[in-house]
Amino acid sequence: MLRIGLLTSGGDCQALNATMRGIVKTLAVKLGDELEIYGFENGYRGLIYGQYRRMDPADFSGILTRGGTILGTSRTPFKKLDEPTPEGIEKVPAMIETYRELNLDCLFMLGGNGSTKTANRLREEGLNVIALPKTIDNDTWGTELTFGFKSAVEVATRCIDDIHTTASSHGRVFVIEIMGHKVGWIPLYAGVAGGADVVLIPEIPYRMENVIRSIEQRMEMGGRFAIVVVAEGAISQEDAALPKKEYKKKVAARTSPSIVYDIAHEIEERSGRETRVAIPGHTQRGGEPDAQDRIFASQCGVEAALACLRKEFGIMIAQNDGRMETVPLGKVAGKLKYVDPHCDLVREAKALGISFGDE
Repeated sequence: MLRIGLLTSGGDCQALNATMRGIVKTLAVKLGDELEIYGFENGYRGLIYGQYRRMDPADFSGILTRGGTILGTSRTPFKKLDEPTPEGIEKVPAMIETYRELNLDCLFMLGGNGSTKTANRLREEGLNVIALPKTIDNDTWGTELTFGFKSAVEVATRCIDDIHTTASSHGRVFVIEIMGHKVGWIPLYAGVAGGADVVLIPEIPYRMENVIRSIEQRMEMGGRFAIVVVAEGAISQEDAALPKKEYKKKVAARTSPSIVYDIAHEIEERSGRETRVAIPGHTQRGGEPDAQDRIFASQCGVEAALACLRKEFGIMIAQNDGRMETVPLGKVAGKLKYVDPHCDLVREAKALGISFGDE
């Protein structure tokens, strides 16, 4: 008998259900009735409080195309992992106790960077853990791809596509905020796919003079409108030069809802062009997974199940050079994968005339 636990942690995304389905279907095919499944509700919180439900393979049927997570999710910040809960429960000992009480052979954790750090902590405590790389941001170290990313890019690109018509009709500049606090994978890919004129990402600090000049050049060439895609964490060269504490103070003192409003205001003031803001927000996490995410999620689920059957624990499932593989949790947990400012896609985007505000 193989006893497994499943949990989804951190922000949701479109392919969580597809991934769990891949795990369970593979194990069910291999083991038949010799499989016990426990689904933990609301991420690590379920493991801490012993909130789980016994599940059958049938519970994972028909969820390949369903977004979100049937188990629910929550955030359990790694930096607060050793702080007791409001009820005084010690989190790590409680998770270990729940794992032991259920006599689990393996815990499958679907999560991003912070969640992977917690999974690695549980590995260090002696639990058999397998992590699967979930995040729309595609910023998990050790893998070329994370499930949720391709679907988020699709949503963001559709938003940019839709803005084109109203921007063209009114002859406006539109500043579109795309998710990406620390890394710019989604705005980079969506910006190229959506034909943006300017793309601002955290990895390439910008100067407003360069952004304005790019917009003016487009208008001089006969353009009627301009599309500026901005990552949530986009940063100017001036702010990037500030010490971290000073920059955090500046952000905390900001009176506008986010940096896109500041950028839009500055564009309108300095260029005299009517400028509007569009924010797709959490729609980028929502809806059904696209075809590519369904395939990659299924691959991740299968490889995680097969690794479990091999008794290969303390690993994360990854794809590198187009091939599925496992990587040690201790080597990847908590590390961010940033956009390389000199990567091919940035270079090619610039060749297309897309400005990143750096030159």
